[in-house]
Amino acid sequence: MTPRFYFSFRSPYSWLAYRDLTARYPEVGERLSWVPFWEPDERLRTALRAAGGQFPYVDMSRAKALYILQDVRRLARARGMVLAWPVDRQPHWEVAHLAYLVAARRECGPAFIERVYAARWEQGRDISDPATIAEIATDLGEDPGPYAGAATDTRLRAEAVRILLAIDADGVFGVPFFVRGHDRYWGVERLDEFVAALGKGGVPAGPTPDPMPVAGADQGHAGGCG
Repeated sequence: MTPRFYFSFRSPYSWLAYRDLTARYPEVGERLSWVPFWEPDERLRTALRAAGGQFPYVDMSRAKALYILQDVRRLARARGMVLAWPVDRQPHWEVAHLAYLVAARRECGPAFIERVYAARWEQGRDISDPATIAEIATDLGEDPGPYAGAATDTRLRAEAVRILLAIDADGVFGVPFFVRGHDRYWGVERLDEFVAALGKGGVPAGPTPDPMPVAGADQGHAGGCG
């Protein structure tokens, strides 16, 4: 099975891992399945439970949140990156992550990811606002309607349940999270180890059978947008 990168637009560590991956190992990134990870709303949680799955993520403590503020600033500064910490007024993570599914279907996944990460972590914009997502789609030369309305699209929400089941099956409890066969790597500092475990060209160095399915993954191909 194709090695996988579970990413989230919410997570600053996922943003840092994305920047490291695309800057240092672009050829690996092109050969991964990119799978979105997000905290589902109550409707999706209910649908996930009905399908026999569960969502493993739990909210962090205030002390951990304050630590992350400091840690991410240090890590961004070390990379020469300017961080604009966003303010989430009414976070609804389906808005951005289900819009990614639209982009992936239209071969715009990589370009969409780049712009959403930049909007949130470099410009401090609210990616739970459909207007922000619509503007990003327009910048890509896309019809903004399907992107802005992705969070309420019945077919995309059904696909979201399949992705959440894959998250559960893969044991993903946080991001960034990399999977190679039965091997799991959690955290931005595990990127080098994950890449080292892959063979030339970003494929497994040896046989790594894995019976667990992944749905809705973008293969990281070049975008066909604009």
